[in-house]
Amino acid sequence: MANATRAHELDELNNVDLEAKLREAKEELFNLRFQAATGQLESHGRLRTVKKDIARIYTVVRERELGIRTAPGAESNEETA
Repeated sequence: MANATRAHELDELNNVDLEAKLREAKEELFNLRFQAATGQLESHGRLRTVKKDIARIYTVVRERELGIRTAPGAESNEETA
């Protein structure tokens, strides 16, 4: 079982990697929901963890849009411009 993703770990990812991680988390959530619906889900805690991971990813994306956080490599582009 994977641990929850921390926000500082997400800060190290660029936007493309963040989108990939979001896509993976959504796929995992879909599979977990499917397992829950069919009664095959063993750990309901994992469902909650994946939901929180998705929320963290959306938070980091929104904070980058607002300029609260910066994507890695964005600072060097701004400094050179």
